[in-house]
Amino acid sequence: MIITNIENVPGRESYENLGMVMGSTVLSKHVGRDIAAGLKSIFGGELKGYSELLVEGRASAIERMTDEAKALGADAIVNVRLTTSSITQGASELLAYGTAVKLK
Repeated sequence: MIITNIENVPGRESYENLGMVMGSTVLSKHVGRDIAAGLKSIFGGELKGYSELLVEGRASAIERMTDEAKALGADAIVNVRLTTSSITQGASELLAYGTAVKLK
């Protein structure tokens, strides 16, 4: 599966737009990560626990989006975007979305 954040796949021509595909995951903070983040906010530095959480969340959202595109018979997903939003205090949604296409 080709995944790109541009409008087309270089060197390939799309012949069928299969529609928008999405994948999302909701992540919540872990008390251990909260304690470590609180200390880091005092002393400064990267919040590695949160960075790892976001990496895992993005990978999960992209995998779910890809699964949806495969179910449609897509060869690629173009115009891929990632976004995040707060669901409630301590929980966020990571969303991956794009356009599933068949290639010539």
